[in-house]
Amino acid sequence: MAAFALNNIIGLARQVIVLNAFGTSGEMDAFIAANRVSETLFTLVAGGALASAFIPTFTSLLVKDDNRGAWKLASAIANLILLVLTLTALLAAVLAPLIVRYILAPGFAADPAQEKLAVDLMRLMLPSAVLFGLSGLVIGILNSKQIFFLPALAPAMYQLGMIFGVLVLAPSLGIFGLAWGVLVGSAGYLLIQLPALLRLGGKYFPILGLKLPAVREVGRLIVPRLLGLAFVQLNFWVNIRLATRISQGSVTGVYFAFTLMLMPQVLIAQSIAIAALPTFSAQFAQNKLNEMRSSLASSLRSVLLLSIPATVGLIILRQPLVELLYQRGEFTALSTQLVAWALLWYAFGLVGHSVVEIMVRAFYAMHDTKTPVIIGIAAMTLNILLSIAFVALFTSWGWMPHGGLALANSLATMLEMIVLVYLMRGRLQGLDGRRILMAFVKAAIAVFIMALVLVAWTNQVINQPPWVLVVGGAALGAGVYGIMVLILGVKEARNLMRSAWQKVRQKLSS
Repeated sequence: MAAFALNNIIGLARQVIVLNAFGTSGEMDAFIAANRVSETLFTLVAGGALASAFIPTFTSLLVKDDNRGAWKLASAIANLILLVLTLTALLAAVLAPLIVRYILAPGFAADPAQEKLAVDLMRLMLPSAVLFGLSGLVIGILNSKQIFFLPALAPAMYQLGMIFGVLVLAPSLGIFGLAWGVLVGSAGYLLIQLPALLRLGGKYFPILGLKLPAVREVGRLIVPRLLGLAFVQLNFWVNIRLATRISQGSVTGVYFAFTLMLMPQVLIAQSIAIAALPTFSAQFAQNKLNEMRSSLASSLRSVLLLSIPATVGLIILRQPLVELLYQRGEFTALSTQLVAWALLWYAFGLVGHSVVEIMVRAFYAMHDTKTPVIIGIAAMTLNILLSIAFVALFTSWGWMPHGGLALANSLATMLEMIVLVYLMRGRLQGLDGRRILMAFVKAAIAVFIMALVLVAWTNQVINQPPWVLVVGGAALGAGVYGIMVLILGVKEARNLMRSAWQKVRQKLSS
């Protein structure tokens, strides 16, 4: 979580620097659209799909003390990733003009220069998919060995590479400097993890291992997950496709609003989920389902207690937050409105995104990638349909239509969360539902009081600089929420306070 917090800070700095240089311009829209291809390749082949299939299989071999088999599996997967991603990236480079015009961004056809820019940027950034793919495997190996800090720092290297691209390369290369920064960052993403990997003392085998049972198990698990992620990526592609037809800046507005929403989600849910997956996998491998139920319920309570106040805070403070972070240079007051409007609707889905992050890891640990994939496909199909409907509805109401894309995502994710929780409850014969419900109710009461105080605060200092509203509001909101959960007797909050006090006493006594 500490590493993710640092990543968020560096990522925020990157966003500020990038938007200061390019704002919500057509160049920025072209960059975001072009980079979607590399991100899709990484995610499909070696990102979340690989982790969900590789970690449970690799962990099972480690639990059985089959270290040689584990490293043969890792070697085979690494070789397959290198082969598949390289060939796919080359094919995408050849087909780049067709991908941009007919699939990804048909709205750019009205401006041939912007369309050509997107094609050139895509081709330049495609090698990053190969580097990210190998990095995804290394992260899976390290997490299986209960090593989390360095892998969690890897995204910071990516952010620093993009910052380097803007500050050092962009003055002479323009938006292509940012694209070169993506390549520099993707290399740093891999390199920072190699020392920890080498210290494990594993052995490399120059094999593809297509006949190895463990490799086939990864293949069996990854296929449905790939299908599910394909639908998630399809949703992103549809969003870009629809946004390119709305107005200039809509692609950038949706992208950076989603990124802002993901910051607390990464800090709250992904940190817990990544740390929990190896534990879930080991508990399932040893048939300790009662322990897994307890671990999962504890994770869900923690996520709810943190994501609910984050949701309300984002909704109330969204406008001054975006203004404080981004409004300078090429990022104008209109740009602030574009991002803040989308952030309003994305924030409603923060709880759903956070809980889904935990729930899908529990299914993966049970060697079931099919169930969350089927639910995810249904949710993303609904997302696409709602996106089309809400864009039309928002337009008819005179609202900025790109907000409809964000609302569709939030509603679909909330429904996905409900179905996953229901199904897992049946698998584990309960999820300690009463305690989770009580944690939710207490969090809701505390958040209601926090919201009243925040609204009063924003009305009182409405004419003050945005940093006063954001910094003061965040401190006030966190303080009020913390006091309320303690008053309401939330066990997790009291345990945290007790643990912090014990650490302080230990420091003072020493």
